[in-house]
Amino acid sequence: MPADIEIIEEYLTIPQPESEQLILDDSRRITGPGMIWDKRGALVDVLVDGFDKAGVVAVWKSQIARVLRALDWQESLTNHRIFEDGVTLLISAPIDLLYSAVFVIETSWHLTAHKLLELEPQNFDKLIADLKEVIAMEANPALIALQEAADHRSIDILSDDDFVSLGHGNGSQVWGVNALPAPEDVEWDRLHNLPVALITGTNGKSTSVRLATAIGEAAGMVAGSTSTDYVKLGDEILDHGDYSGPGGARMLLRDKRLQIAFLETARGGILRRGLPLFQARAALVTNIAADHLGQYGVNTVEALAQAKFAVARAVSKDGVLILNADDPLVVENGETFDKVKCWFSLDPDNIKIRGARENGWPCCWFERGDIYYFDGENIDVKIPASDIAITMGGSARFNVQNAMGAIGLAKAMGIGNEAIIKGLNEFSASPDDNPGRCNEFVVKGARIFVDFAHNPHAIAAMSNLIENLPSKRRYLLICHAGDRSDQDIRDLTKGAIGFAPDMVVAAEIEDYLRGRELGDIPTLIAAECSANGLPADAVKITPSPGDGTKLILERLEEGDVALILALSDRDRVFELIEAVQD
Repeated sequence: MPADIEIIEEYLTIPQPESEQLILDDSRRITGPGMIWDKRGALVDVLVDGFDKAGVVAVWKSQIARVLRALDWQESLTNHRIFEDGVTLLISAPIDLLYSAVFVIETSWHLTAHKLLELEPQNFDKLIADLKEVIAMEANPALIALQEAADHRSIDILSDDDFVSLGHGNGSQVWGVNALPAPEDVEWDRLHNLPVALITGTNGKSTSVRLATAIGEAAGMVAGSTSTDYVKLGDEILDHGDYSGPGGARMLLRDKRLQIAFLETARGGILRRGLPLFQARAALVTNIAADHLGQYGVNTVEALAQAKFAVARAVSKDGVLILNADDPLVVENGETFDKVKCWFSLDPDNIKIRGARENGWPCCWFERGDIYYFDGENIDVKIPASDIAITMGGSARFNVQNAMGAIGLAKAMGIGNEAIIKGLNEFSASPDDNPGRCNEFVVKGARIFVDFAHNPHAIAAMSNLIENLPSKRRYLLICHAGDRSDQDIRDLTKGAIGFAPDMVVAAEIEDYLRGRELGDIPTLIAAECSANGLPADAVKITPSPGDGTKLILERLEEGDVALILALSDRDRVFELIEAVQD
């Protein structure tokens, strides 16, 4: 029986040389398809300064080959990625030896760094002996046998430190990692995969997840979802928190009530651990824009796109990639995958839409107020955007795109047209259906929109929406987290005031100071507003988003429009608005 994981995880400490030129930034196990390939294993991120990165990789390849030979790991593969200030080095490993794989790759880097720095490494035979010891402790032959049997039957296997499961939802079974059955004792005819979709992108992930889940529910299925807010099954929230990574997916996919699943898949989870499963029915990429750069060697928006497209590696052979044809990076990366694709676009003349219709491939587009879905032969769905509440009559173009993505997912997962239309029509822009995402309220004859947009792409989209709405006066509440740079805060503010508000409320968010002093961020916001022509008396500073919302509510009159961009104090913001709502 394998030793306790906590013992294994801390069993070895592989020393690395102190050097500002070669820094082992991070090492971690990878449990599913990721940014670089579709294999389980381990990786290290190394920061490199003063050495040729390709030369570093070449030395590492010789050292990892030496280690793998000594361990008799002939089936282990290697890979790498060179980025601006370093390299990522990877090895594949069996499902039962992922902690050991971390020690293996750390050992190979120990040897590599010492060779490059011309230092004496630790005794090679002792390093190998230590690795063999921890490998013997972690090895779980029963898990390998179960994985091989599941792979032979094309049944997904989900494994973590405590549990192993086969299949999804109502077709799943779960065992303790140290209490696994022999393959011949498994009731295979009761196990199966479910229709599961992975949803990623920079913006629109949560809305797309919730909209697609509503369609699944309209089809009469027990639909589940994971997101940055919660894990939800039907009307029950299984747990609150950021569950956009593998942990939330496993929680949901092991619930035997589940019949269809929609999983928000964020950049962080992909880069830290990889994807939660290997056999998804569909994957949606909403868009790609700069956000959270500078972590795990992802320093550019192009690299971010590659990370997001890890979802394509988990789509089964008969699955579908649903892709935004209006986003150049989505198009560029989508074309590299040999998968069935369903492109969607706001432009009926988009080259991808034209090509899909000419070649008999599925696609979706927006034309003269209507959304069309083409199944490869005929226009199978036509629905007015005005029937879909979150599109604001078609004015919220980002939600038109989200609706098209959800239609593509639903069709890929075998949901009928009646349920698709019902789900789209009944999903509202309220906090109940889509909390914090373009929620609309009517107060004293004025329209208020609340959104938790926090990156340039999302903020610009909301500003564009308000700009195109008729209004007498316009109000904006904005706040930013303190870990943004001064320039980021100025740029975000400039994007937010693009609709020319008559008054801007700069709200302090004390819980998000992140090293700054009180007043720093509102002062930056006010200065950027002034630099863009807003009078000084048009900018008000409040101690919280709730206080700022109260100030706007006191001034609202019929015909006005307000945009509330709140990162915190959310419950109070909603309570204040709902208390005076028409």
